[in-house]
Amino acid sequence: MGDCSVVPKLGNMKALLGIIAGAGASYGLYKLISGENFKKNKKSAASESPGFKNTPQGEVKLQPGSLLAKVSGLDVVCPRPGDFASGDIIHQSPNNLEPQHFKMLLSCLQNGDDLTQRCRILRTLGNAAAFTVNQNLIRELEGIHIIAGFLSDPAAEVRVQTLNALNNLCMNIQNQEQIKVYVPQVLELIEMSPVNSDLQLGAMRLLTNLSVTDKHQDLLKESVKLLLSLLVVSNEALQVQTLKVLVNLSSNPDMMDDIVQAQAPASVMLLFDERTALAVLLRLLTFVGNLKAWRPSAQVADELRRKQDCLFRVMLDESSQLHSRLVQLLSHPDGEIQTQVARILT
Repeated sequence: MGDCSVVPKLGNMKALLGIIAGAGASYGLYKLISGENFKKNKKSAASESPGFKNTPQGEVKLQPGSLLAKVSGLDVVCPRPGDFASGDIIHQSPNNLEPQHFKMLLSCLQNGDDLTQRCRILRTLGNAAAFTVNQNLIRELEGIHIIAGFLSDPAAEVRVQTLNALNNLCMNIQNQEQIKVYVPQVLELIEMSPVNSDLQLGAMRLLTNLSVTDKHQDLLKESVKLLLSLLVVSNEALQVQTLKVLVNLSSNPDMMDDIVQAQAPASVMLLFDERTALAVLLRLLTFVGNLKAWRPSAQVADELRRKQDCLFRVMLDESSQLHSRLVQLLSHPDGEIQTQVARILT
């Protein structure tokens, strides 16, 4: 195993790693095992790459059945100058990946010290992890903990590929039991990374998948302040992903006490505006609708009013600007926005 020579046709490991190139990780086949599925509106299809293309000179086609020819979503080219004038690009499903292939990749991931190699192996594992059979294999080979170990890698691009791989692995309930222990580290990445970076986006995608069910939502109780702060400074893509997590959390009545007590920036109210991106505004209104469905007792409401800058005072209290801003949105040009606003105001 140490020499990574499980598949003789692939040649040495350096050639192998030089082949695995380019393809972006699939950010979700939202499919859970054990007969459980994520909600329909949380599912997305895996991207497909072209099956065959002409290749430049100096390249040959991979042998069918080899490891690299099976990797999901990869347009794989094997460069071998001087061998043949041209070749084919092979695209096949990773469903046929075998345990020894994963053992080889995980072993090389642990033992390699080259930055480019680490990124390529993590990208390959992430693509393969878009399929349930591979999710299970990686878990059974202790691959989740090996992959998660690179959350602390010095290179940002390695951490991004690590988050992408964990994101796909998180589509599996049994895998979530292992991934949940890394939530504090993922939250720290969000807090310490540059705003709107790929690191923040990858981390938020992972938290979105982990919070789809209420099983692990309690791990995010202390993160609501961070999420609300991120919401007012981030770009549209990150705002959407952040709101997905907030909507998931606010759908759970047991989380509401922690949500309404969290400190919230007053500037969050500025997002209730017709100039806000439609995808952001729709999710923001869903979040508010969940909050409005919560009915605190008079005693609890009085206690919350004494908490400076808490979400209850910013959004739910009688002194909040929310009502007047929602009324203005009744004239929003989008019909779905109008419907959601009317439902909240009713």
